Amino acid sequence: MEQKDYLLREIEKLGIVIRAIQQKIFGGSGPPALSPERQEAEAREMLFSEMNFDLDRFLQMDLAESEKYVNGFKGFSIENIEALAAFIAKIGFSKQSEPSRTYLEKALQLFEICNMKSKTFSFERENHISALSSALAKPD
Repeated sequence: MEQKDYLLREIEKLGIVIRAIQQKIFGGSGPPALSPERQEAEAREMLFSEMNFDLDRFLQMDLAESEKYVNGFKGFSIENIEALAAFIAKIGFSKQSEPSRTYLEKALQLFEICNMKSKTFSFERENHISALSSALAKPD
């Protein structure tokens, strides 16, 4: 029973950290307070300091490596992977340069990992996948 409680706390803690980072970087519903470059740097720093999650390394991984890397963290539930994917997609959509494609591709990979792991269909997840696929299909 103690082990189950610990895992639930880890899952909740990771979700809170991802949402807090997203809130700090992107703020409320208005335009972001930070430039896209600064948003990316802040996200990278906070993910590493709060979760020991190396975004640079993660962006270079293929699908299998990404799944293994994410599964190596205690507390990465499907909901937390979706939150991370949405966060990475938001960074990608806010950038206007070539590296944004890397973020969008990685977010799409994370949503695909969620589809592989989840037994539940999610309209919201499918909407994210559709938006990312459309953005990636557009010529540069």
